[in-house]
Amino acid sequence: MTIARRLAERIHAVDYDALPAAAVAWAKIGILDTVAVTLAGAPEACTRLTAQLPGIAEADGPSHLFAMGRRASVLDAALINGVASHALDFDDVNNQIGGHPSVPLVPALFAVADMTGGVGGRDAIAAYVAGFEAETQIGVGVHYHHYNKGWHPTATLGIFGTVCVTARLLGLGVDETAEALGLATSLASGVKANFGTMTKPLHIGHSLRNGVMAALLVRDGFTANAGAFEHKQGFLEVFNGAGTYDVDRVFDGWGAPWNVTDPGPSLKAYPCCGSTHGAIDCALEIRGQDGFDAAAVAAVEMLTDPKRLPHTDNPDPQSGLEAKFSVHYVVARALLDGAVRLGHFEDRAYDEAAVRALMAKVTTGAHPDMQDPDADTYGAEVTVVMNDGRRLRHRADGAVLRGPARPMSDAELSAKFDDCAARALPAETGRAVFERLSQLQAETDISEISALCAGKARSGLHAAE
Repeated sequence: MTIARRLAERIHAVDYDALPAAAVAWAKIGILDTVAVTLAGAPEACTRLTAQLPGIAEADGPSHLFAMGRRASVLDAALINGVASHALDFDDVNNQIGGHPSVPLVPALFAVADMTGGVGGRDAIAAYVAGFEAETQIGVGVHYHHYNKGWHPTATLGIFGTVCVTARLLGLGVDETAEALGLATSLASGVKANFGTMTKPLHIGHSLRNGVMAALLVRDGFTANAGAFEHKQGFLEVFNGAGTYDVDRVFDGWGAPWNVTDPGPSLKAYPCCGSTHGAIDCALEIRGQDGFDAAAVAAVEMLTDPKRLPHTDNPDPQSGLEAKFSVHYVVARALLDGAVRLGHFEDRAYDEAAVRALMAKVTTGAHPDMQDPDADTYGAEVTVVMNDGRRLRHRADGAVLRGPARPMSDAELSAKFDDCAARALPAETGRAVFERLSQLQAETDISEISALCAGKARSGLHAAE
């Protein structure tokens, strides 16, 4: 039996009624948080430029474009809403996939549900859980070589989650789903060299469009090789290489527990690369210590897992997007302002004199206790040396991000949603979306939620400069 067939059988075996309460709860949180960051990302330059491409979203269609007040084809909606979902890098992360687990799933859920109609909240939750499990289990089988080699797993592995979601909502059979997964191996792409540019969120939109397209094509009779994962010139050999993956690990422990509950989707408290969040936590703790004065800082040392450095060791960011991938910037901003907010990546905030001066004092390196090649951590240790010689130090280990091991409170989750939605929707509309997503299992047609999300943009283009 092919890998794709084994995946397809498990994908279609997911039953809402058999899911534990924790899986339903965390699926709802993942969907809600992704809708929030998609709304926030809709006004961004990368989203608008994609939507303005000739031939893209020029004709009306069944699927809503978030915060744009109009519809488009299912493929264009997957593309544009997909770019928006990752535009701010504020979406959840997961170490199993080595990236962002929800953005390959949620824009597809709504775009396809808009096209088919009649998709209830229970079906959406089950599809999300199935897609989450598939993409993260594939990640378990190919990491960390896949990630370290330079692939962007949110796209290169997330596309298989997109196929899962779409196949379930379209009612594809097991054989069709396996073939669509095989087709998706030829449509996967995205390299980490483009982190810190508009291309990173485009990876997500492109992957979503391709994943939805793969399922639609196979539904209509398009052919592909369901053995394309294990073929000698297939996905595993080409993207990873001999000896760098383990197929058994893809299927070991499937659903026991569901990955959406452990480790789950880890939400971001800060709108920047998750690899910087441990350092931000440390910097905020130091700022709160007695005697701290940002004006009296002589030097700052940040040490972390070396896997976190290639895409965050950027001491001189030249755009808001680059600043999201500069641990120097976010540590300096946290020490200076006691917060890292959406506005800190807009309007050339990265060029403010005070933050530039503090950034120049930040050095980075690999932490001696965080170098296990078979482990992945968002932990960090920050040491601030004051002008009087005092050394203020804090170390963050374990649950740095806000997943099941360290969940956001209801108030924190609501506040993040409101902050994001306010960039795109009137307050009363945003609150209505939040309330309906909070009771998603009761919805009979989730396209009513995406209609609310379409709304009308309240702000213009946000240039990432």
